[in-house]
Amino acid sequence: MAKRYVKPTSKTFKMKYFFLLIIILFALKTFPEDRHPDDIPRIKQAMVLAVENSRITDSLYADLIKRKAPSALILAYTGTLEALKAKHSWNPYQKISYVARSQKTLQKAVIADPENLEIRFMRFSTQHYTPAFLGYSKEIELDRKMIIHQYSQKAFGKTNPELIKSIAGFLISSNRCTSQEVTILKKFI
Repeated sequence: MAKRYVKPTSKTFKMKYFFLLIIILFALKTFPEDRHPDDIPRIKQAMVLAVENSRITDSLYADLIKRKAPSALILAYTGTLEALKAKHSWNPYQKISYVARSQKTLQKAVIADPENLEIRFMRFSTQHYTPAFLGYSKEIELDRKMIIHQYSQKAFGKTNPELIKSIAGFLISSNRCTSQEVTILKKFI
């Protein structure tokens, strides 16, 4: 007796694609190093949550340190995550260790791309929140001046307009800018 061809119903068709989608998502989750190395929008979303969530900080950090030949921006995100690991740690020795590591990683990122506004801002903001007595806030003036210079020249590169506005707001609220610098920054809020 010959088998008869049965046309797939839309339900079976949908189920096959549903399972295929699950397999693809599982593969992406299982092999994060196979993803595009600069998945910046996903990283930015996770960074916002990582500020208050140590699990997200640890997970994102583990993902980023696995990457081979990371871009300067990925290095900067890694350095910022190291600073967040210091924030989330209860152990004083680990806090200082992560802050030191963070500043070394951020320095590498700045060296790799010294004109990148976002990288300079990440180093500025981590040093802003680091207690000055630790001695890890040495580049804060340099970064502030570089950022202000980029705003005065409107040299933003590919930086997102919303990020440009947020950086300007943060610098103003940091109370580290002169009145002339605040005037420049207010034009972008």
